[in-house]
Amino acid sequence: MKKLLYSIPCLGLLLLLSLPSVPADASNRGSRLSGVHGEEGLLPKSCRACHRGMSMAIRGEEEVCLACHGNEGDRRQMIAGGFLRAAGIRGRMADIGAELRKTYNHPVLTVRGVHRRGETLPETDPGAPRHAECVDCHNPHHLTREEPFRGIPGKRVGSFIADVTHEYELCYRCHAESANRPARSSNKHALFRTSNPSFHPVEGEGANAYVISLREPYTARKTRPGEISTITCSSCHGSDDPQGPRGPHGSRFRGLLKRNYEMETGRPESEYAYALCYGCHNRSSILGNESFPYHAQHIQGRPGMRDSGTSCYTCHDSHGSTRYPHLIRFNEDVVRPNAAGQLRYESRGVAARHGSCMLNCHGVEHAPKSY
Repeated sequence: MKKLLYSIPCLGLLLLLSLPSVPADASNRGSRLSGVHGEEGLLPKSCRACHRGMSMAIRGEEEVCLACHGNEGDRRQMIAGGFLRAAGIRGRMADIGAELRKTYNHPVLTVRGVHRRGETLPETDPGAPRHAECVDCHNPHHLTREEPFRGIPGKRVGSFIADVTHEYELCYRCHAESANRPARSSNKHALFRTSNPSFHPVEGEGANAYVISLREPYTARKTRPGEISTITCSSCHGSDDPQGPRGPHGSRFRGLLKRNYEMETGRPESEYAYALCYGCHNRSSILGNESFPYHAQHIQGRPGMRDSGTSCYTCHDSHGSTRYPHLIRFNEDVVRPNAAGQLRYESRGVAARHGSCMLNCHGVEHAPKSY
């Protein structure tokens, strides 16, 4: 008995030391389950479904998450072990692992053990390694089916960091003011600001009261139920499979985009080439020059003149523009200053759809070219 009594506190200490690293966001908010992972009808063994010995600390939380959110074989093992109750699963559980192994992905499977306990984002250390692990976007102790990022801190309110309430706040944790953001990556918070001359309507409705090319149910200003006047980051970024899981885990398209988007100049125009843009903007309107007299010529080129046109990306930043209306931001790999050293755009009024370009593109001087 003495030996047993002696062994109990040692066992307790061993268990304490062997507890897996609790995600920082969860540790800051207590460990009580309040979301979908707290449903006894789904996870009858509760915490043990995820926390078993040192498996999470050694293998990383990714493999623990993918035991249920990965392939069907792993999921069946969880069900067979009594950790997951099939009857409690509502809808289809997507294979997130397959998404994370696609060509373009958040590097959850390739960057491990980088997430720091207690870290705060956006990152303030320029030398800190970039990473995206499951717990950077999901708090497993609090998330719900409807709010997959519930419990993640995202915005400062006075002296406090409040929870994420809009998806873009979650994305800004890494893609906005992060000190370790790569030089090639733009500050999405700066581009989406509603005080900019133009922006895609993520933080709020767009700058223009009317956008002629929008397809229903999209509209610049929402006036009736069912209309859509704002979008989210995941409207463009996410699985390339329309039946795939929600959220930007992986895609076969560059930029982790849902649809194809040709960004190089000289590619033939087609429904597929700019499928991302044509999801919201009517192709017939664009090629019919309804919003800009030379839209079709720029995109399709001029037949018989060895001019195959250029990408939407050559003239537009799909996030926003801090200088010009109409999302104008020239790709300077293609667009150069004209002979006078000018590289700029001047709007001549939104309603009249008139403007001037001063630049050189495809060897054509714009000094200026006006419409």
